[in-house]
Amino acid sequence: MLKEMRFESKPVLSFHKHNRLLVKFAASFLLLGLAFRLFYSDSIGLSVEPPPLADQETEPSSVPSFHSQTPPPGPVDFPGNSSQTSQNVAVKCDIFTGDWVPDSSGPRYTNESCRVMESHQNCMKNGRPDSGYIYWRWKPRDCELPKFNPQRFLALMRNKWWAFVGDSISRNHVQSLICILSQVEQAVEVYHDKEYRSKRWHFPSYNFTLSVIWTPFLIGADIFEDMNGVSTSEIQLYLDKIDKTWTDQYNSFDYAVIGVGKWFLKTSIYHENNTVSGCHSCPGKNLTELGFEYSYRSALRVVFNFITHSDHKASVFFRTTTPDHFENGEWFSGGHCNRSVPFKEGEVDLKDEDNVMRNIELEEFEKAAAKGSEERVNLKLLDTTHLSLLRSDGHPGPYRQFQPFAKDKNAKVQNDCLHWCLPGPIDTWNDLVMELLVNGDKYR
Repeated sequence: MLKEMRFESKPVLSFHKHNRLLVKFAASFLLLGLAFRLFYSDSIGLSVEPPPLADQETEPSSVPSFHSQTPPPGPVDFPGNSSQTSQNVAVKCDIFTGDWVPDSSGPRYTNESCRVMESHQNCMKNGRPDSGYIYWRWKPRDCELPKFNPQRFLALMRNKWWAFVGDSISRNHVQSLICILSQVEQAVEVYHDKEYRSKRWHFPSYNFTLSVIWTPFLIGADIFEDMNGVSTSEIQLYLDKIDKTWTDQYNSFDYAVIGVGKWFLKTSIYHENNTVSGCHSCPGKNLTELGFEYSYRSALRVVFNFITHSDHKASVFFRTTTPDHFENGEWFSGGHCNRSVPFKEGEVDLKDEDNVMRNIELEEFEKAAAKGSEERVNLKLLDTTHLSLLRSDGHPGPYRQFQPFAKDKNAKVQNDCLHWCLPGPIDTWNDLVMELLVNGDKYR
């Protein structure tokens, strides 16, 4: 009897347990549905942010040969991505308008961790006594500017070639980039010209080629000036001829940053259609004074025409003119730059010639960009002029040479108020490049 009672009770207990499970399941389902409804209704008003950039990338099992004759793959597209305001309205953001704000995190490299730094930009080693100039970051007014991510950049640049084309500011810029990338992998120098003005590096793990090509006019020019800036004759400038120093390599580039400026202010004789057409700053030559405005506009038109009509569709960043900060003279006449903090908005204006050059750049770029969109050319404006104008504190000044006041505290030395200390404000240019590369259409 006892066995029968136990036998009979099992179905009853199982039935009650089954009912309780059904109730629990139904309650859980209702709660889950309610939570999903609340989450979904709230998410309608939220902006969708892209996932954070990965710090590490998985390496492939093999790296393509650096000497391969196979053309590298095409450039990464510039994907669009609008930022969001607090009113949830998609807007464009101007990353070139903003302010320099204090940043206690400091630089991403030092003069000891970077091996490619030229001595003229190695301000710390050369004895610059202050270090406050490295504790600032650029803050756009309408959005955030992420710091350059070297791992992500190298991953995007796998099997590609990036060129910096222009004057010594381009060389200054590429050194900044290499210093940041060296925190991931050291670059291997594989080429330099006789004067070490043009160089090429290779990052073996990524099969990434990086080069700087010195061509201070981008167009044809005969230059009679040594490394110290001493000229023996006027520059002969060919306004209707491109400089093949860089265009002969253009088909190899996936990306290029192009920018010039200051050299057009030098005394020059202009040639067009195989004849002398005029000059800039050439008194006593019995030539028509056309001015640097004429040659600069002519040069940019030739350059943009080449880019927009080339069968090779590289992604090109056009960098605007870089202002200098010489006070009480020029580089050759005792000018100096001894400020220790950035200017604030409204405290400094562009010099007249810089303002003229910038206006020419914006006008010619706008026309080239319109043409480029028709020809499916990725042409982006890298507008570094305004943010650079505010950083008079970021130049080597007298510390372009090693310990300039070691023997005489009152020594008269040549100042450099055009190029930038490394590390220094020019590192921010790479933040801008990276953001334009990854989120190009997000910014105007």
